[in-house]
Amino acid sequence: MALQISATNPEHPALLLELPWQLPLEEWPEHHLVPLPRGISRHVVRYARAGDEVVAVKELAERPAVREYELLRSLDRLGIPAVDPLAVVTGRIDAKGAPLEPVLITRHLGGSMPYRSMFETTMRPATMHRLMDALAVLLVRLHLAGFAWGDCSLSNTLFRRDAGAYAAYLVDAETGDLHPQLSNGQRGYDLDLARVNISGELLDLEAAGALHPSVDPIEFGMEICARYRGLWEELTRTSVYPAGKYHYIDRRIRRLNDLGFDVAEMQIAHSPNGDTVTFVPKVVDAGHHQRQLLRLTGLDTEENQARRLLNDLESWMATQDDYAPGDPLAARPEVLAHRWVRDVFRPTVRAVPPDLRGSMDPAELYHELLEHRWFLSEHAQRDIGLDTAVEDYVANILPKVRDALPPRADAPAPPA
Repeated sequence: MALQISATNPEHPALLLELPWQLPLEEWPEHHLVPLPRGISRHVVRYARAGDEVVAVKELAERPAVREYELLRSLDRLGIPAVDPLAVVTGRIDAKGAPLEPVLITRHLGGSMPYRSMFETTMRPATMHRLMDALAVLLVRLHLAGFAWGDCSLSNTLFRRDAGAYAAYLVDAETGDLHPQLSNGQRGYDLDLARVNISGELLDLEAAGALHPSVDPIEFGMEICARYRGLWEELTRTSVYPAGKYHYIDRRIRRLNDLGFDVAEMQIAHSPNGDTVTFVPKVVDAGHHQRQLLRLTGLDTEENQARRLLNDLESWMATQDDYAPGDPLAARPEVLAHRWVRDVFRPTVRAVPPDLRGSMDPAELYHELLEHRWFLSEHAQRDIGLDTAVEDYVANILPKVRDALPPRADAPAPPA
């Protein structure tokens, strides 16, 4: 059987053909590989360079490879945070003509880290709570879309920094299944698996001496359940309000917006005697602030980053002479937003030397600079300004944290 590459983009097969498909993945030469941290996997996984792309290559049987590829494509269409599927390669043979396992190829998620790499230095409990928050949000989003993961765990998740918090991405969909809607039993099964898997992973870290002594692995496994149930209840519960108090519905929708979700479809019904109104959010979409920032500025960021950048944008707009909400002659918000990107956001990010940024994307870097500005301003008891904050951050902060950041995927390849 000849080598076959099934890809989502017609440009990818030509780039992927340069990789040594005649060798088992474990024997690939170093000059093809990219030294990025990898999590634990039941399969052989390597990061490789294909043209300008950095890709993750996973060996597994053909049927599960094709199935996972299609599931990841479905998640992408649904807007779920997951790794981006690029191709499935089948028909591999070695130099002697013996068959080799097919591979699934996904795009490397820039700036992401597997959880074990994050525990190389003992992680503080507060940071672990943020990881649980991110994983709970991911699991809720999957369940709202009708996706039963079947193996929710820290090992099957990648984490990216998101304005002081974390964003979680599904990295392994091999055991997943997509349905029009999940039953309570399916959701409960997924949640119970998550609890057991996370407790087990933390017990492994504890045995290796990589867990903070105050962290109880069993309690943290239970925490994902509590956080998931609280978020699910807020997103799906039925509210009953007095008739005429329609601002209560607006308040509920704003609360969902604050959590990062939009109500795309809702059901409102009056009681038979007309004295109450029942409100049920039927379809809830994540990414409220992401969409708002993207619409205004064209910047595509994580949710918490978007919330922080929108706050800064609104503060900046309030200082502009042509900002007058409600005045038809004033500058439109989109015009001011693009001016903010041109005059504030981009110059601020460009003031930080690229070699000091590590894997931080521009939105995360800008958030860090805003945090540093706040810290210096509190210390000085006055606003020290963004330019001064950038200078101090570059001189005194970034050199200390550069080595702690994950390596850049776009670093030069080692010589062949």
